[in-house]
Amino acid sequence: MSRLLGAVAAIVLTATQLAGCASFSREDFTAADARRAAPGSASDIRFDANDTTAAVAFTARARRQLERNGDRRVDILAISGGGADGAYGAGVMVGWTKAKTRPIFEIVTGVSTGALIAPFAFLGSKWDDDLTEAYAGGQASTVLKGRGLGVLFASSIYNPAALRELVEAYCTPEMLREIAAEHAKGRRLLIATTNLDTQRTVIWDMGAIASRKNPEALDLFREVLVASAAIPGVFPPVMIPTESVDHRQIDEMHVDGGVTAPFVSIPEAMYFWEAPDGQALRGRIFVIVNGKLDPSFSVTRGRAPTILGRSFDTMMKTTLRTHIAANRAFAERNNLDFEMAVVPQDAEAGSMNFEAASMKRLFKLGEDRAIAGTAWQKPD
Repeated sequence: MSRLLGAVAAIVLTATQLAGCASFSREDFTAADARRAAPGSASDIRFDANDTTAAVAFTARARRQLERNGDRRVDILAISGGGADGAYGAGVMVGWTKAKTRPIFEIVTGVSTGALIAPFAFLGSKWDDDLTEAYAGGQASTVLKGRGLGVLFASSIYNPAALRELVEAYCTPEMLREIAAEHAKGRRLLIATTNLDTQRTVIWDMGAIASRKNPEALDLFREVLVASAAIPGVFPPVMIPTESVDHRQIDEMHVDGGVTAPFVSIPEAMYFWEAPDGQALRGRIFVIVNGKLDPSFSVTRGRAPTILGRSFDTMMKTTLRTHIAANRAFAERNNLDFEMAVVPQDAEAGSMNFEAASMKRLFKLGEDRAIAGTAWQKPD
């Protein structure tokens, strides 16, 4: 993660020189316009994570559907960001299958690299071979495609073409058909992006998008995945066209969901929510943290990129621990079990180390720990 943040820090330092040639024009719109906008005038496919009314309504709809299916237990899987460290989480999923203890999740969520893993995790073990190929077979090692001198005139260090190709290779019409079928059963696949215009987390209901069953649905599904993985400065933002109530087109700027939420097991608006008497659901929350959680010692060199990178790394780890504490408190208050899988502190890992051999080792570590039953732990 420090290498990633050091790169982002370098961008910050040179932003003033490059601002004129790296920017692109956008039409102005108001906060009111932003609140009323939705892709294709379909507000049912997403909601603001800070909107309590929308979050509770979404939860209630999902709960009613599950109850119609006779299921009152909800298993939630939340997969965090972490760049190349996502290989660990992918390995945990495959090892979990081999251990024969992997649940069928009613809700699966993903942020950043976790967004790329989430559709496979949602659809179950028969997609494990594809997940293995993507993270341990060298496919993901191609995503950091440099721009050369073009970086001086771009909004990011790396060209997003390889990332898009990776998403398009695995996010197929067949995948969407299967996701739509599971969505109809009441299960939910949710992906988080960050809307830079509103500075809020947006939760996308990917099953609702898949259920549209048209070419535009596939395009939007892919765009959301790319947006969630678009680390600011590393990859360019994704512009998602929306339509306001007066039929005006508004182009929203979306980036990595990890900017506002390291993972999403519950919407932020529900942190202090408690189920009414007699309406609580039995359930479990599992969180895969694609990175290391504890502070680590390193002598920080006296250079601006190093200082900024180390500071951001510290801030992100602190935010992650705070996020875990809030989610754990919610789980305890609502009688839900809470467990997490975290990259071991002594593992050789790095969010920007996309070398195929490194990702394969990290994948194998996650797989072996899941098979051995040591991947999951309860927070201290």
